[in-house]
Amino acid sequence: MHEPWTTQHSALEYQIQGWGNPYFSIGDNGHVMVTPTGPTGPAINLYELALDLKARGLVMPMLFRFSDIVGHRIERISKSFQRAIEEYSYAGNYRGVFPVKVNQQRHVVEEVARGGLPYNFGLEAGSKPELLIALSVTLPQDSLIICNGYKDTKYIETALLAQRMNKTVIIVLERIEEVDTVLDASQRLGIVPVLGVRAKLTSKGVGRWARSAGDRAKFGLTTAEIVQLVDRLAQHQMLHTLQMLHFHIGSQISSIIPIKNAMQEASNIYVELAKMGCAMGYMDVGGGLAIDYDGSKTDFHASKNYDLQEYAYDIVASIQDACRKASVSVPTLVSESGRAVAAQHAVLVFEVVGKNEVRFGEPSKPPSDSHRLLLELYETYQGIMPKNVQESFHDASQAKEESISLFRYGYMTLRERAQAERLYWHCCEKIANTLQRVKFIPEELQDLDRTLSAIYYCNFSIFQSAPDIWAIDQLFPIMPIHRLEERPTVSATLADLTCDSDGQIENFIDVEDVKNTLNVHPLAEGEPYLMGMFLNGAYQEILGDMHNLFGDTNAAHVKLDGDGYRIDHVVRGDSVTEVLRYVEYDPAQMVEAVRRQAESAVSERRLTNEQMRTLLDHYEASLRSYTYLTED
Repeated sequence: MHEPWTTQHSALEYQIQGWGNPYFSIGDNGHVMVTPTGPTGPAINLYELALDLKARGLVMPMLFRFSDIVGHRIERISKSFQRAIEEYSYAGNYRGVFPVKVNQQRHVVEEVARGGLPYNFGLEAGSKPELLIALSVTLPQDSLIICNGYKDTKYIETALLAQRMNKTVIIVLERIEEVDTVLDASQRLGIVPVLGVRAKLTSKGVGRWARSAGDRAKFGLTTAEIVQLVDRLAQHQMLHTLQMLHFHIGSQISSIIPIKNAMQEASNIYVELAKMGCAMGYMDVGGGLAIDYDGSKTDFHASKNYDLQEYAYDIVASIQDACRKASVSVPTLVSESGRAVAAQHAVLVFEVVGKNEVRFGEPSKPPSDSHRLLLELYETYQGIMPKNVQESFHDASQAKEESISLFRYGYMTLRERAQAERLYWHCCEKIANTLQRVKFIPEELQDLDRTLSAIYYCNFSIFQSAPDIWAIDQLFPIMPIHRLEERPTVSATLADLTCDSDGQIENFIDVEDVKNTLNVHPLAEGEPYLMGMFLNGAYQEILGDMHNLFGDTNAAHVKLDGDGYRIDHVVRGDSVTEVLRYVEYDPAQMVEAVRRQAESAVSERRLTNEQMRTLLDHYEASLRSYTYLTED
């Protein structure tokens, strides 16, 4: 007999107390609650918010962006560095920047600028278009604009000219060839640049992005090239322009050890550059500050084994120690923590629209004159016990294979083969239930629960809203956003609307490992079942793919307003017409082509006038509609 299920059980089931802290929790009513400014601030009921927006005419799937979380993340990062600076009596400052590539959506970048205003938070551009975005945003005078990425002449000239608009723009040299382009542009425009150099450290991160550092890194200068750069600048009496050392050892660095190692190496490079006569004043430690996607607080790739304050302490202590030993002034510290700023602010809410559930129950005994194989399978089913689960599975599997061979050669009818297949699955279900009483589960039976799990069909596209799940097996926390006071009794995987077999989620977070199914609730007739995918505010939108022409989802920017909330912005998702235009179709021409075919069918009496009108009405309405499923 199970003990009564409570919301505390759901919190443990979905690990929300780990990955959700301090912004997501479960209320006493069984609904997910959002606290955008931390647990002591006002709370928003996510389920009621979704129903509220649905009542206003916005349908699922919908991306909710909680703008206050962005500001709160900037505040926490900045204050962590400030605390470290104070505790170590560090003589420099901290200036954070947000990498625009993490989320280029205008409202998000503007929220970064607003939330970062008290902390002089700046922006990092990795391309010419991103630089244009950064220059258009109102930033504090003491904030930085860091220019990374591949640079042509126009990129560099634009960055130089922006200095005359009272902006601190630092051009980071990432290839040795860029120095001549910068020097030429500087001479041509009569503007002295502020330069940084990206070091190609031997220290590497961990996880999927470890290869973005080291000898084979895409960007950065080796120590030999850095010395060559210094000599080149000295020849032009431009040593004073090199003021920043930048490095990046990967995204989502789950362990603190690589960060410590990188800081030790980079700090020594920094002081050496200062001793070589460069006017060093900034140390940019790049990105990599991880998010705990699974709540395990480990060095697993979807987690991290350190907290924000430890991260800040290690960075401040490393550079201070190196500078003290070399009698060099400490730099202004810069970090490019995009994932840590943006990931938590966005939640995708989607509805389960159908299911494929495997439940067999008790089989009927085949008549005595049935095929031998059916009688043997039923006998196997009856004999399943904890002591013989593996043997029973072998017997059932062999019988299933034999039924296929017999059918192939005409010794078994289609109906008999179907009965054999059904009995096989009855055996599998009973074996799976029996395994709950077994201490040691044989390896070949460990995936049986996954084989028997239900498929819940969901109104969204993985390729559009969470492409990293498909591309790099990224784990995002996924859970129901209501009914959390009820026991989830269905083991399921999730399938999206696309016709692609990769459009399925079969890996879910777990405190110990990755699990292959998610425990969810049975669908209730006539009632919506809403689920949320959390922490997907970094990279996912801009990487989204229009597989099957599912476009951008509806998005709502939610802002705290006293003890309640207001909807600051609503960004409508793509219509069918818009996505068709992306792929070079003219919807008006398409309507005309269908109309001509319909006219021909009417003249040949294959369609009536009424049927033609219905067809064209549906066709034109579909062109105007949301690309996802909508209620009729």
